[in-house]
Amino acid sequence: MSSGVSTSVAISPDSGEHWSAEGAWEVAPGIHRIPLPLPMDGLKAINVYVVQSDDGVTLIDGGWAIPVARELLDKCLRSIGSGFGDIERFLVTHIHRDHYTMATVLGHEYGADVALGLPEKPGLDLLHAAGRGEFDGGNPFTAVLRSAGANEVAEAWDLGRRVEDLPDPVDWAYPDTWLDGDLTIEVGRRTIDAVHTPGHTPGHYVFADRADGLLFAGDHVLPTITPSIGFTVPPEPDPLGHFMASLTKVRGLPDLRILPAHGPVAPSSHARVDELLAHHEERLVACVASLRSRGPSVAEVVAGDLGWTRHERSYAELDLFNKGMASMETKAHLDLLVARGQATVAVSADGDVYEVIPAD
Repeated sequence: MSSGVSTSVAISPDSGEHWSAEGAWEVAPGIHRIPLPLPMDGLKAINVYVVQSDDGVTLIDGGWAIPVARELLDKCLRSIGSGFGDIERFLVTHIHRDHYTMATVLGHEYGADVALGLPEKPGLDLLHAAGRGEFDGGNPFTAVLRSAGANEVAEAWDLGRRVEDLPDPVDWAYPDTWLDGDLTIEVGRRTIDAVHTPGHTPGHYVFADRADGLLFAGDHVLPTITPSIGFTVPPEPDPLGHFMASLTKVRGLPDLRILPAHGPVAPSSHARVDELLAHHEERLVACVASLRSRGPSVAEVVAGDLGWTRHERSYAELDLFNKGMASMETKAHLDLLVARGQATVAVSADGDVYEVIPAD
């Protein structure tokens, strides 16, 4: 949610236009980037990547299953001589709806294999239970928000749930293939390394084409913003610790061109990973400073001392949804401080209370 660099650097080198401009943009021979719209979403679009081969096409991510995105994907595929019937496989980076739902809908309709990381299964199980009306705990994020001390936000999120917002089982069908651990996948002439990178979600994967120097980065390495951390149910312990460890894992790969899910194509995975790691270390320092100044505090209070988005907006300026995101992400930072032995945490009725451990 917070930003490491200005998003004004938004021109993608493959198109020469804003990265969200409509089209099927060639990023490498046989690979095209198709931005699909995300209505009412600050991210503007999601990049779906089309990898063509003699056997058909493989899509990296699928987009959000909404009519306008489906129509545009059909149009753009046809512009490069392909169609929905040519899709052999979807490699989905993670479970979020802008990545997964179009893949599972089209996969079901056209018989394409849909692959997803196995650690996303508990999240899919929860969505299926909610869609069947078997989940009676209200909004599943409510407990996470309450643990962050964002009780008013939690109540508003829960009251805001409508019947029509319940998960559609068609959109959230289980994948055909579960990805488990790190593995290699043959895509036509290409050998793709599927690398498990938990953090943004438990089952996030990136796909590395070492021969052509490409990293299909999903939401793990974004060139102009940082991915949300902590926005996951069921909640994961230490999501920021996992995210930073996954960044270090990707830093151990060759330096690759970033093909992100959101934002322009970028030249160096190593450079951006270094920026992201430095950014989160700076946020951790800011969290320690807040705790030292305020004393024992819940995550929402600490979030109020931090700047948000590239504009460094205050917590009070954020809308309801982004206040929830900010509180959960701040809790992820505080939980990492606890894991590092820099803070303690005590559970209370008003949320988890964190206290910095004085330096020797």
